[in-house]
Amino acid sequence: MDETRGPQRRRRADTRREILDTAIEVMAERGVAGLSLSEVARRVGIRQPSLYKHFASLNAVYDELFREGAEQQREAVARALQGRAPGLPALAAAVEALGRVAMAHPIHAQLVAWRPVPEFAPSAEAFRPSVELVEHVRGALHHAVVAGELGPEAESDAGVALLSIVVTGTLSQQLANEPGAGYEGGRFTSLLPQAFAMFVRHFTPGGEQPCPGSEPPTP
Repeated sequence: MDETRGPQRRRRADTRREILDTAIEVMAERGVAGLSLSEVARRVGIRQPSLYKHFASLNAVYDELFREGAEQQREAVARALQGRAPGLPALAAAVEALGRVAMAHPIHAQLVAWRPVPEFAPSAEAFRPSVELVEHVRGALHHAVVAGELGPEAESDAGVALLSIVVTGTLSQQLANEPGAGYEGGRFTSLLPQAFAMFVRHFTPGGEQPCPGSEPPTP
């Protein structure tokens, strides 16, 4: 075995991490769409052609950061669900976890939720954690329905979409208006539990209303 390959791989991994961290730094200053590989290379201290040995294009950097952000959200929700009783306690913990991870990693959250770069679309591999996140949330909704805490419409596609609007809408307002605030102190994130409570009331068994789009219009 070539003994030099281990250190080379570590140096490559370290440089790759430094490029990503510097890209986040640049986006925090200039906006997510303002990322420049020439500026990243300058700050890292390498020539731009050398940067392309690690990331083939600007979109490749965006894609990796999207994947990281999606994984952060998926893992935060998975941990929250494991630490709570199935049903509404787990679902509420998942909602809070999404809020906290977004405030801890605002650049990743913007890239995942807002799609602020018009010409960028995540690859299937980068998007996969987001798909898995939705399945985690759908499972939590299902447990709440089975427990009789929510009506069956809550786990429909429209119900899942409505919960997404409640969470991402709140976080979008927070990140757009007070990006530096903490989760508890944020003007909008502090209202996330109330917004979630509205969702729960909407789907309370026996009193829930059809979710918009889930019922055909009456002739």
